[in-house]
Amino acid sequence: KCSVGEKQASGILERLDAGEIVIGDGGFVFALEKRGYVKAGPWTPEAAAEHPEAGAQIVGVNCHFDPVTCVKTVKLMKEGVEKAGLKAHFMSQPLAYHTPDCNCQGFIDLPEFPFSLEPRILTRWDMQKYAREAYNAGIRYIGGCCGFEPYHIRALAEELKHGSWGSGLEMHTKPWVRARARRDYWENLKPASGRPFCPSMATPDGWGVTKGHADLMQQKEATSEEQLKALFDKASKGH
Repeated sequence: KCSVGEKQASGILERLDAGEIVIGDGGFVFALEKRGYVKAGPWTPEAAAEHPEAGAQIVGVNCHFDPVTCVKTVKLMKEGVEKAGLKAHFMSQPLAYHTPDCNCQGFIDLPEFPFSLEPRILTRWDMQKYAREAYNAGIRYIGGCCGFEPYHIRALAEELKHGSWGSGLEMHTKPWVRARARRDYWENLKPASGRPFCPSMATPDGWGVTKGHADLMQQKEATSEEQLKALFDKASKGH
């Protein structure tokens, strides 16, 4: 964790109370799993600020959706807290993936989850836009979850500290690259994927199972070959 600002305090609440912007990275475990260092265990239960009067000191969202959705959601939470006449700090830790096509369960239903999500990755300029939009929405704990890499966190810090948008290109040897050393170029760029046969959107899986369904029950022992075969058969038949 790191913070942007001159003041130093010992904990997250102290930093937020002091008016600091706190930048947090929640993507560490996901990155370790992708690289083979850890195995996924039971997911942490989701939590939501359904009752502002419960007294949460930090209210926000984490994971499953991209920055656009998460910032929009925290705005609604902020409106609810303020309407109740209460005060809280607000947090956003979205995915580092574009997910405009996911359904209510988020990116876990996308066919690319979890090992082919890279084409959806946000650029550092997407991150700078997210940082500014989150700040303007009144969010002061601004971080990320699955998919975040060190350069993403750096982009958040750069935007909130000194607003650098490509200034490092001013001394590039190629004039057409030096011409990109400005905010409006990167802010308006529509990056090409370089994948001519890939769609821009996917169709999320829709197994029709929700909390309490037998298919979602987790077990301590490894999934057996028979259990996997049943899942493979169900997937091939369109659930």
